[in-house]
Amino acid sequence: MVIEKENWQHVGETDNMDVEDILRFDHKDKTYCVYKLEDGFYATDGVCTHEAVHLEDGIVMDGEIECPMHQGIFNIKSGEAISPPACKDLKTYPIKVENDKVYIKIS
Repeated sequence: MVIEKENWQHVGETDNMDVEDILRFDHKDKTYCVYKLEDGFYATDGVCTHEAVHLEDGIVMDGEIECPMHQGIFNIKSGEAISPPACKDLKTYPIKVENDKVYIKIS
């Protein structure tokens, strides 16, 4: 029997982020973005699927992230690409908050 090892990585503190903030988190060879929205924290891949641009310089508004290069837009909660030129969805990741610390689960 194989037991899946939980891989929660600490990414920051809740009091260091305001609503619509983006926190870039690099782990091994991958970049992630953690977002604070009105109803909690969310995480996606940190690189646009259109031109491999880092999303932490993008704009967060109404639960969406707009890529800083070509203005492709993604839904933060689902990762869905909702505006061209973005056409491939972002992967999303579980987030948990414990003792004012934010964690992302990377499998």
